[in-house]
Amino acid sequence: MSLEQTDGMSDLLRPNRGRTATLLSASILVIAAAASAQTKIVAPKNSYSLADDVKLGQQASAEVRKELPLLNDESVDDYVEDVGRRLVAAIPPEFQHSEFQFSFDVVNQKEINAFALPGGPMYLNRGMIEASQNEAEMAGVMAHEISHVALRHGTAQATKAQKFQIGAVAGQILGAIVGGTAGSVIAQGSQFGLGAYFLKYSREYESQADILGAQILARAGYDPRQMANMFKTIEKESGGSGGPEWLSSHPNPGNRYEAITREASTLHVQGSASSDGRFASVKGELNGMSPALTAEQIAKGQGQRTGGDQPVGTSGRAEVNVPPPAREYKTYQPGNFMRLSVPANWQQLGSGSTVTYAPEGAVFQTQNGGSAFTHGVEIGVASNGTGDLQRDTEALIQSFAQTNPQLRRAGGYSRVNVGGRNGIATTLNNVSEVTGAKELISVSTTQLRDGSMLFLIGVTPEQDAQTYGQAFSRVRQSIQLSDQR
Repeated sequence: MSLEQTDGMSDLLRPNRGRTATLLSASILVIAAAASAQTKIVAPKNSYSLADDVKLGQQASAEVRKELPLLNDESVDDYVEDVGRRLVAAIPPEFQHSEFQFSFDVVNQKEINAFALPGGPMYLNRGMIEASQNEAEMAGVMAHEISHVALRHGTAQATKAQKFQIGAVAGQILGAIVGGTAGSVIAQGSQFGLGAYFLKYSREYESQADILGAQILARAGYDPRQMANMFKTIEKESGGSGGPEWLSSHPNPGNRYEAITREASTLHVQGSASSDGRFASVKGELNGMSPALTAEQIAKGQGQRTGGDQPVGTSGRAEVNVPPPAREYKTYQPGNFMRLSVPANWQQLGSGSTVTYAPEGAVFQTQNGGSAFTHGVEIGVASNGTGDLQRDTEALIQSFAQTNPQLRRAGGYSRVNVGGRNGIATTLNNVSEVTGAKELISVSTTQLRDGSMLFLIGVTPEQDAQTYGQAFSRVRQSIQLSDQR
């Protein structure tokens, strides 16, 4: 074989190498195109601002927390929060809104349901977790709800009814959440007017949330086909006439399972996020608890307390049994400028600028993560006053009214002695967040040397007013103040 022949053969082979390289490049392009063939989502037209979404969601969330029995279990709540945060981080950049305030709470309700409010608050029924077969199924429902928030579907639907002002919208959304029959979270039908816009989505928006939810799942490390499996589970549970509440507010846009499965085939799952061992542990913990409340029980106010004296149920359902104030008194020094004496069977709770003294069984954790007490006193210092004692006292009362909407004045001011100084006192009426019963609030204030204001707040149920009123008066008279703070 001569060199000329070898060169000739090389010439024949070169075009083949070029064609092979071209075909290989084309194959790579086809694979890349397939991987990027996920459905393009375009958020609907919306005339509301992002701040409007946040405002509406927070207002509605405050009402939800009053009306629905949150589970208030730290390990379960932390787990759901962790899954939720992972999903939020996987929202595509074009739908990320830094103003939104996502939160994730578990409702101690048996029915299969979940809903998210404009701006980010999400509520997941215990029944939804218990119906899920694995973490990815639960995450699928959460990703769907997050998609409604990210795409701003609630205010997008309200945009279609632009004659409504935002104040009217805020009022109507609350009715849609808490006004359903038999305590259901989502209102049935259209009797609640505009509120239905926020929680009962059109099939178009349901389809968008299904697709974006699948994309979020894949980006977060979950198999998006598990969302389709979960929706099949929910449909199987529909059985009777009512069916899961989730279906009433999230109608099947048509071929839901097939559409999600088809979308899943175009997606690349980024890593593996599922922690099914932790999911199984949470389900085991739920199984060991008392049964979740039904919608009918919630509607009838049959909430009950869980461990840790946390009131669970619609607002004001806990039973409170506390002993009367002891005849003996014990002296405390909550700060270096003050001493006071309280009944010996009252305990000091907290430290710093505000301290509570209350009998055992009188302090509860509220559904929004704060605390409330049914019997006892709270003493504290309000800084940045005007120097006008009555005006500063009024400002203090107004600050209480923001978290106690049923707070009402029962009388005017009277002159009292607080720690050897001139002070003023007044009495307020309220409805207890814990028991739902009427309570009396006594407020006593005096000015401190540095211009700040010392306040003493006494709380007692109306029927115990005489007994506890005497104790409040004695506590106030026992206060000893120095000039140093």
